[in-house]
Amino acid sequence: MAVVGDLRVLLRFKGFRRLLGVRLLSQGADGVYQVALAAHVVFAPESETSAGAIAWAMAVLLLPYSLIGPFTGVLLDRWQRRQVFWHGNLLRALLAVGTAALMLGAAPSPYFYASALCVTAVNRFVLAGLSAALPHVVDAERLVVANSVSPTAGTLAASAGGGLAFAIRLVAPGSDSDTGVVVAAAGLYLAAALASLLLGRTSLGPDAAAVRPGLGSALTGTARGLAAGVRYLAEPPRRTAARALAAMTLMRFCYGALTVTVLMLCRYAWPSGSLMSSDPNRGLASLGLAVGASAVGFFVAAALTPAAVGRWGSMGWITACAGSAAVLVPGLGFTFARSPMLVCAFILGLVTQGAKIATDTVVQSSVEDGFRGRVFALYDVLFNVAFVGAAGMAALLLPPDGRSLTLMVTVAVIYSAITAAIARFDRQ
Repeated sequence: MAVVGDLRVLLRFKGFRRLLGVRLLSQGADGVYQVALAAHVVFAPESETSAGAIAWAMAVLLLPYSLIGPFTGVLLDRWQRRQVFWHGNLLRALLAVGTAALMLGAAPSPYFYASALCVTAVNRFVLAGLSAALPHVVDAERLVVANSVSPTAGTLAASAGGGLAFAIRLVAPGSDSDTGVVVAAAGLYLAAALASLLLGRTSLGPDAAAVRPGLGSALTGTARGLAAGVRYLAEPPRRTAARALAAMTLMRFCYGALTVTVLMLCRYAWPSGSLMSSDPNRGLASLGLAVGASAVGFFVAAALTPAAVGRWGSMGWITACAGSAAVLVPGLGFTFARSPMLVCAFILGLVTQGAKIATDTVVQSSVEDGFRGRVFALYDVLFNVAFVGAAGMAALLLPPDGRSLTLMVTVAVIYSAITAAIARFDRQ
């Protein structure tokens, strides 16, 4: 396969190998940590979780990024990105240990959420920095393949981290198992921090000519910098990037709505078919299967996307992904049975990751390095707001068992609208 040959070439780049190692360790730790949170908040035997409670948890953990995100981009265009990886992952290791201590001590929920918020907030800097640094470690000809391999490998690492968390829970069952999972996540965050030291301090940008020194001026000029970034995207050479970001945001909205649906099905409908006798442990196992199916879809997207983009172009591939989801997701999801929904999870992983790879490539290839950090930070903010908005919609539409035809039809309509809009733009 061509992608295998391109991957071999990419791995010859020492900087790419080392940056990929940081991503794998960091996102693997994210997977471990997120399963611990899900088990503690959603699947605890004593909890009576609703779609509204899930939406509230997502809002608490994700909406503050709307405030943090703009600062992320401005600072990533000034700070050395290697140092962001080093300090960010080290800080997350310490914060994760703090989360474990709160869980062990049965601290009140506000303290637990505050600790989890801090861990995931730092994640915004790390993930946006990984995307912004990628053009510094590969050449332009292989940027599409690098965007296929790197984020997808990170997603697979997060899925593997989730599998590790499940394994830890099996080996050490009981009320303290989630605490052990969080401690394991802290160890992986520390490993990611140490791996970042293998990269050159100044090798990942930002370019010296694009840096405007001074932290105070950077913070006070955040609003002006973001406005400049928006105006930059509105310029004719960057309008393709703006449309790709809009399409990806809507696809993320659909992904978020279906994620809450699967969570509710796993928690109540699939374990036993009865809300009164649902088994949270079996529900968590079903969630693991859904995450695994989605991860396989991510992997297939990494293999298909370079050839698809080469044939149809980035926007054409986004159109194909959205159109496929518009037809297949409701067709499979209307049953709400576990096997069809697992196939649906695979398709969602494929089309969402395929579209994201194409969007990343459009943004990286059409945005100058001096603006790239804040554009990717804006991208990240849109992702989080869309996900929380989708959770809010799901809270309004979903019944207790997670079965809602109205939500499925809404998602199908959104996918269809994305397909029509991008296809029309591509023709023009």
